[in-house]
Amino acid sequence: MEKINRTLKRLASNENFQKRYEQQRRQVLENSDIKAFLDKHQNEIDQMMIDKSMSKLYEYTNQSKDCNKCESLAGCINFMKGYHPDLVLSRNSIDVVYKRCPRKVMADEKKKNEKLIKSLYVPRDILEATFEDFEGDSGRLDAGDKAATFLMNYEDGKKPKGLYLYGKFGVGKSYLLGAIANELAKKQISSMIVYVPELLREMKSSIADSTLNEKIEALKREPILMLDDIGAEAVSSWTRDEVLGPILQFRMLESLPTFFTSNFNFPELEHHLTYSQRGEEEKMKARRIMERIRSLSVPVMVDGPNRR
Repeated sequence: MEKINRTLKRLASNENFQKRYEQQRRQVLENSDIKAFLDKHQNEIDQMMIDKSMSKLYEYTNQSKDCNKCESLAGCINFMKGYHPDLVLSRNSIDVVYKRCPRKVMADEKKKNEKLIKSLYVPRDILEATFEDFEGDSGRLDAGDKAATFLMNYEDGKKPKGLYLYGKFGVGKSYLLGAIANELAKKQISSMIVYVPELLREMKSSIADSTLNEKIEALKREPILMLDDIGAEAVSSWTRDEVLGPILQFRMLESLPTFFTSNFNFPELEHHLTYSQRGEEEKMKARRIMERIRSLSVPVMVDGPNRR
């Protein structure tokens, strides 16, 4: 211990060490976040506290805040990956606490939803979709333009309607959903793509393990929900009225953006929803679902050759 103390005293008396320390100290105290914190707590902080807490202030300035120095969660530069620092006052000193960063919050939420809802899994090419690879021929230009407009409006703090992308099989409807989701992820905005036929099968089996209500709540409240291939499922009164109905009703009332893809246009989807597996004709119930879909989304036809 005595040797360590002698070494520290020798370093402290070293002129070069002192210069480096003073330069580092000035840089820390000139940091805009540090200045803002000290100004905010000027009546609670004295010079002694600042000097005593200099190592903590230095620790704070050398890390990424709100993911501003990190390209991705995997590339996080902070001491604790996925956690960013925050300054607090603690026992007459300034300390650093760590909270989940926006990317970590999104990743944890995604893991929780994937564990809860198995129908979230979609093909790899959809998960890796980009606007650059979305070929802009005449049949797909309008869909691409409207998707870009949605992204710009949403980023500006508005709550634009989602899109109802319809067209024949293989023209790129689901791919465009993936491209939109990936662009949102770059801006740290959470979204969820769900394959509807599998979702409705899963909901039926969820009655047995008592997770049905939890799954419906997750779908209701997701900031941006994307329902892929609606209309490909076999209709039952229960899945239409007790699963789709409450989810869409909540999202409509809360103005939560919702996207759909389908092989059907609006009149065709309404016809599909009218007839249950048992052959029952329920026009009013189908119309009610369609009113919610129309309220939540703008219909956009996607055309072109089959790319699968």
